[in-house]
Amino acid sequence: MALWMQKMADGLIFKVRVVPRASKTGAAGLFDDALKLRLAAPPVEGAANRECINFLSKALGVPKASIFIVHGQTGRTKTLRITVNPQLAAGIAKSLQALADGQAPGGG
Repeated sequence: MALWMQKMADGLIFKVRVVPRASKTGAAGLFDDALKLRLAAPPVEGAANRECINFLSKALGVPKASIFIVHGQTGRTKTLRITVNPQLAAGIAKSLQALADGQAPGGG
C-alpha cells in the first residue's frame, strides 16, 4: 500500500490536495504526500468539499455517505476517510493508486 494512504480497521485514510476553480474536475497525480485533485467548484460555502466527495464517490464506486473530511474543511490539504468493510478496502486502495498514477480506476 502506498505511503500516502493508510488502511484502517474500517476503511482507508488519506490526504488530498485540492485546486479549486479548475477548468474541469479530475485527479492530477500526487502532490507531496497527497492525491492532487483539480475541482471545478469554487471554495465557497463548501462547494469544493462537495465536489471533492462527489468526484471520489464516482471514481471509486463508493457511496458519498462513506466519505468523510476528517481534517481540513477550509484548507487546500484535507485528510479524508473512506469507511468500508475490510474486503473492499484493498480494491479501493488500488483505485486510489490508479488515480494517483493518472489512470482510470479499474485499470482503464
